[in-house]
Amino acid sequence: MQLNNVEIEDTFAEAFDIFVSRFLITAATEKFARIAADETVGFGSSVIMCPAEAGIDRYVPPSETPDGRPGYIVMICHPKKDELEHQLLERIGQCVLTSATTAVFDAMGDDAEEKLKVGFKLKFFGDGFESKDEIVGRTVYKVPIMSGDFIIEGELGIKRGVAGGNFFIMAENQASALVAAEVAVDAIENVVGTITPFPGGIVASGSKIGSKYKFMAASTNEKFCPTLRGVEGVVCEVPQEINGIYEIVIDGLGEKEVAAAMKAGISAAVKVPGVKRIYAGNYDGTLGAYQIWLEKLF
Repeated sequence: MQLNNVEIEDTFAEAFDIFVSRFLITAATEKFARIAADETVGFGSSVIMCPAEAGIDRYVPPSETPDGRPGYIVMICHPKKDELEHQLLERIGQCVLTSATTAVFDAMGDDAEEKLKVGFKLKFFGDGFESKDEIVGRTVYKVPIMSGDFIIEGELGIKRGVAGGNFFIMAENQASALVAAEVAVDAIENVVGTITPFPGGIVASGSKIGSKYKFMAASTNEKFCPTLRGVEGVVCEVPQEINGIYEIVIDGLGEKEVAAAMKAGISAAVKVPGVKRIYAGNYDGTLGAYQIWLEKLF
């Protein structure tokens, strides 16, 4: 099928189960809330080699937060529940507790399938000087620090989510592909409950599972490298008119949210001049339980 004269390939994005935590970081100003959020989701592009996948979901204005301060909702994802808890303890303990004026509140709400006692455990940083309190019906702990109190909700909700939703933007040149990727990420930011964990939300490298080198867990996806087109011994599937490809990877609270993000991103990308095709990455159904077909999105 075609969308705005751009070919939408008859293929699917293969996604898989992952555990997700979603929590809110507030601070005295939006600037400091953003700094803490950015630090918290760092080194979180792919669990291929990163300790978790992570990203910022959305900005939350003071009128919608438990303490009446600006904040950002972040999501941390990991295939293993115990490792997710470990990541929460490390990332909040090292990146939020250390950031000026911050507080942490659960943002999973009724969607939570389980609660982890992250705040209860981190309160012990107070070395016996911590205290228990309540903010708008939420049990929180106050940890005395040099600048005042660090406040964290006692339990953070988690649930099974979906990771690895994706699509490839294939354009006549790198510039067109990059602009299309940027507007796609901007559109996805409006889909609540999703993140694009790679730098700027854009995957430049792409990859395939495995490598000829034993120490590499993944390697370049030569089938989609324009500069390998015509190289002897390489099976390159990039059409002649394509010279720039970027991939958008999406994690979310569920298949519905990931599909909505894919649709929003693709709908924005196809409006950019020079974009020729939209493709998606899969492993013939051997990697994950979810097959999100591009054509069915529309």
